[in-house]
Amino acid sequence: MKIEIRNGRVIDPSSGLDKPASVYVAGSKIVGVGDSAPGSFRAEAVLDATGCVVCPGLIDLAARLREPGFEYKATLESEMAAAAAGGVTRLVCPPDTDPPLDEPGLVEMLKYRARQPGFAQVHPIGALTIGLAGQRLTEMAELAEAGCIAFGQANISIVDTQVLMRAMQYAATFDFPVWLQAQDAYLAKAGVAHDGAVSARLGLAGIPVVAETVALNTALELARVTGVRLHIRRVSSAAGLAMIRAARAEGLPVSCDISINHLHLCDRDIGFFDAHARLDPPLRAPSDRDALAAGLADGSVDVLCSDHTPVDDDAKQLPFDAAEAGATGLELLLPLTLKWATEKNIPLLQALAKITSEPARILGLTKGCGCIAPGAVADLCVFDPTTTFTVHRDRLKSQGKNTPFLGCELTGEVRYTLTEGHLAYSADRLL
Repeated sequence: MKIEIRNGRVIDPSSGLDKPASVYVAGSKIVGVGDSAPGSFRAEAVLDATGCVVCPGLIDLAARLREPGFEYKATLESEMAAAAAGGVTRLVCPPDTDPPLDEPGLVEMLKYRARQPGFAQVHPIGALTIGLAGQRLTEMAELAEAGCIAFGQANISIVDTQVLMRAMQYAATFDFPVWLQAQDAYLAKAGVAHDGAVSARLGLAGIPVVAETVALNTALELARVTGVRLHIRRVSSAAGLAMIRAARAEGLPVSCDISINHLHLCDRDIGFFDAHARLDPPLRAPSDRDALAAGLADGSVDVLCSDHTPVDDDAKQLPFDAAEAGATGLELLLPLTLKWATEKNIPLLQALAKITSEPARILGLTKGCGCIAPGAVADLCVFDPTTTFTVHRDRLKSQGKNTPFLGCELTGEVRYTLTEGHLAYSADRLL
């Protein structure tokens, strides 16, 4: 179908484009950007973007789809609907499904099911070790052929550092990126909240910042020895971010991301044992939150992600220390990015880069993805930057209704989402 998106403010962080223009789409590609249609282009459908921003489709580096194995928490269909409603056109799926993504057949099945028109493009992370058990390495080359873009352990640590080193050596041989969450399994054992004044007052077992820095130091030292491309998932502390800055200064190929939850919240937001604020890694001190926000602004943090983790009500409606960690976030990634930009006076072009062009760069998708230009893939998000809404359970299309932002008023509503030229979402109806 030929579609014209008319009267919008087109923002493309990859090129610095920020001007009123129309975007012309034919099939799965963008064929023109400007005031007039290219060549003999005749639109079959026109989307009015008056008062709206037209940007590349959002790319989320952390979105659990819960399939296979956890369909009672969420289904592929429900989470893809959430992605479309949130303007997300590409997402990265961690390997902690059931069974884990440690065999090519599982990866191929997931990608096949996600290949429906209108669904976001899924980029799976393959398991570093079989069953995520931290003992035997997976056949990474075969998993890469099946469609894995990187390898990691999700939130599960590899305790045996020799196994971790061998995994990094294997990955470096083929130039496969390794994605790790820095958290020492023993220092974090039984902990459920940041080790500080709030956890002490509430009587909750704490996870100290050193659990992150010890694991991060190990990962960085092994990356230095093996030469692997390393991505640190969900940095949560100022100390951890400082270590990543230092590693980059010496030339190590290290990137990192933070979640929307850790960008805006701290351990005080646990309140009176609010299980929606039970996250992994835990919400840390206000000074850590502020350091992460500053790092996102100055480029020390590459990407902002949702860390989308839908959890069923039965697993959340428990005492804080027994509740399952995680928060839904696909539909909140854009408005919480805009909230940060507004509060910190960050230009919209720079803010949108953290959820479009920068994640595309991390994934190696710089050719025709995460940008608005003739010949690029027609993954597009059209949103109204002024419309406010209140986060309610009934509004969320994700099967998981678990978020600490329930009841919050946010600004920025997606009007249309196009995935590979297919109109996947309209604010009036889901197609």
